[in-house]
Amino acid sequence: MTTLDRGNDTRSRILAAACELFAERGYAATSLADIAARVGLTKTAVAYHFHPKDRLAAELIAPAADDLIALLGRDFGPDPRSFIEPLTDFVVRHRAVIGLLMEDIGGADGAPPGSPGETIRAFRDEIYAKLAGPSPDDASRVRAWAVMGSLYFAVVKTMDLPQESVYDMLLTAALAVHDASLSTGRGR
Repeated sequence: MTTLDRGNDTRSRILAAACELFAERGYAATSLADIAARVGLTKTAVAYHFHPKDRLAAELIAPAADDLIALLGRDFGPDPRSFIEPLTDFVVRHRAVIGLLMEDIGGADGAPPGSPGETIRAFRDEIYAKLAGPSPDDASRVRAWAVMGSLYFAVVKTMDLPQESVYDMLLTAALAVHDASLSTGRGR
């Protein structure tokens, strides 16, 4: 193994440990020392690869952001239901990152221009637009927010469950939320 390979392996181990700890404890409650202990390194060794700690979060978020950009760039046609399955797949695959964004970085609505929160808000609004459609009526707006809420909060609060079972149950629930709001037709 070359020095470069060892460095990449160390970075990968640090990222994996950070992802696990952020999911378990939250971003703010996890220190570089905690991550170092999980990986069996010194805090200095972790800081060499990722200082400040924000660089860890950025590297964990980047693959999810790339996947989300690709997802939002696809045409799913006029039926928002066709977007729910690929969105469910995305949130389940990236549930640790979703948790990091929702639980720790969050604050998207009040985020200042140029901040990570502003980027999160832009992605959230694009997902909403795909689910609500153009010029949504009240029922479409409620349906879109209900589907998004069921997906995001469920993946964050079920990190301890196997990914496959979460996906199956969550897709069923998200489609039921979408379809139920269509069938009730009650606007209070």
